[in-house]
Amino acid sequence: VQLQASGGGLVQAGGSLRISCVASGLTSSVGYVGWFRQTPGKEREFVATMEWSQGLTHYQDAVWGRFTLSRNSAKNTLYLQMNSLKPEDTAVYYCAAGSTLFPRRSSEYQYWGQGTLVTVSS
Repeated sequence: VQLQASGGGLVQAGGSLRISCVASGLTSSVGYVGWFRQTPGKEREFVATMEWSQGLTHYQDAVWGRFTLSRNSAKNTLYLQMNSLKPEDTAVYYCAAGSTLFPRRSSEYQYWGQGTLVTVSS
């Protein structure tokens, strides 16, 4: 499984951005594809994830109502639409995939993309 994240950039607070993750080589063993984020000196934190077979989603409380996951199954692409962005959303966003019973735990994901930087200016 290979993951390619893209779409990061600089946006003003209150603005929107959509990042993408192309997942190639997905197998039936991959249960979830999602996003984590990390800032310098902090641990990688869960943002949102999608149960791939049925499209069920989970979100971190801090992004609930502002961020939305969607996918193009034909292209094996996961999107994260981020609205009402805040400076505290600034981070490197990583796409991850894996088979897990605990989809909010980064340690449960076996595959990781290279990350895309999202910067929100105040």
